[in-house]
Amino acid sequence: MFGSVAEMGIGHIFMLLTYDFHSSTDTLGPADVGLTEELSDDDLEHGNFGLNQLDRAERRAQPITYLEVYKCHSSTMCIFCLPTSAVFPLHNHPEMTVFSKVLYGSLHVKAYDWVEPAQIQERKGPSSSPVRLAKLSADKVLTAPCEATVLYPKSGGNLHCLTAVTPCAVLDILSPPYREEPGRKYSYYHDYPYSTFSAGNRAFIGNGKEEDYAWLAAIETPDDLNICDGKYAGPAIEL
Repeated sequence: MFGSVAEMGIGHIFMLLTYDFHSSTDTLGPADVGLTEELSDDDLEHGNFGLNQLDRAERRAQPITYLEVYKCHSSTMCIFCLPTSAVFPLHNHPEMTVFSKVLYGSLHVKAYDWVEPAQIQERKGPSSSPVRLAKLSADKVLTAPCEATVLYPKSGGNLHCLTAVTPCAVLDILSPPYREEPGRKYSYYHDYPYSTFSAGNRAFIGNGKEEDYAWLAAIETPDDLNICDGKYAGPAIEL
């Protein structure tokens, strides 16, 4: 339907996203957005699973780099660059549609959607927030080159946790973008196995499998989340 990435330019891709995201981005690579792939032999061979605990802790402390490509009142286009073992904690995208494309490397995605109608359990303790039931939507590794993905306000894995198996970069287009006003700001969560608050009680999931469900509790921004701003060096967006 559309021409190649080189023929269209990144600005044209951005305008076409609403109509056919997959056709526009499935061939998009790091060079198209001014990035250089950063993979070492050690990362490619071992990823997150061949490192000792100290190595993982040191690498996790390395910052995630945020590159803002374009921003307006209705959309944000950005790139996240993650070093090996970096974790973007479980977070939501309230009333948002998000298009994502892994540009290079391998990324583990664990994603949930809320169970509707809402199933909420109170927890004991003055500082304990309620937990809400969510269903697992994805638990997989995406390795470039791969297809683009889309999450929606109530489906497609609206809440997700991202872990870099190797150095990787992800292009995101968020619409509408995050905002500070109530209902539009992101929240972080901790996921608990279904049995933690529902031991022996299957009333919430019917015939579903317990391993496909989890209770999510809202938490403060994790102290070890380290995100720094970088400078986007790719083609300019011209709308």
